[in-house]
Amino acid sequence: MVEARKYQVLPLDNSILERIITPRPSATAGRTEFTYSGEVSGLPVGSAPNTLTRSFSITAEVEIPSGGAEGMLNTVGGRFGGYGLYLLKGKPVFTYDLLGLEKFHWEGKAALAPGKHTVLFDFKYDGPGLAKSGTGVLSVDGKEVDNKKVPHTCPVMYTIDETFDVGVDTRTGVNDKDYQPPFRFTGKLQKLTIKLGPNQMMAVDEKAQAEALANASN
Repeated sequence: MVEARKYQVLPLDNSILERIITPRPSATAGRTEFTYSGEVSGLPVGSAPNTLTRSFSITAEVEIPSGGAEGMLNTVGGRFGGYGLYLLKGKPVFTYDLLGLEKFHWEGKAALAPGKHTVLFDFKYDGPGLAKSGTGVLSVDGKEVDNKKVPHTCPVMYTIDETFDVGVDTRTGVNDKDYQPPFRFTGKLQKLTIKLGPNQMMAVDEKAQAEALANASN
């Protein structure tokens, strides 16, 4: 405490959750549609589309060369929580990592043929409330290739130390058995679009968050 007073760092604060959920300046606040072209890497989670507690869709418009392609299309987080939409040996895959506790896997049966394709992952959230279930549908060129329901989703955040990437995966991967970063996409990613539904956090959740923020400010 003597040293703390000496260097003027009082009051000391050991709060964790309150600091993590405290709102910060954001380029994404209020936006519901995001479009990316080319490779984007290392984008902080606070500056990325927030797909938690809501329905969302991720659409990747790709061009596959004659020899086929694989690699990451879009990911956030990594080994301890997050998601990834990618091609694995040419097959479209979506992996949802529930905080390192369980992984949910969607996969098409066939590799994408050379040419232009649209890969879509559409997730319907069973809100309102935090960490609710939901149903994900993986489609290629408008045709469903896999459909799966998950019993729970990540509640407050995917990660505190990883990033949002398009066309590549930095730091850790969402499934070490499938690939190793950077897993750069070997085809052409013409455009990636993310659309967000309304936030379905309940009033009681918002109240708890507000109280946490108030306590963090005291």
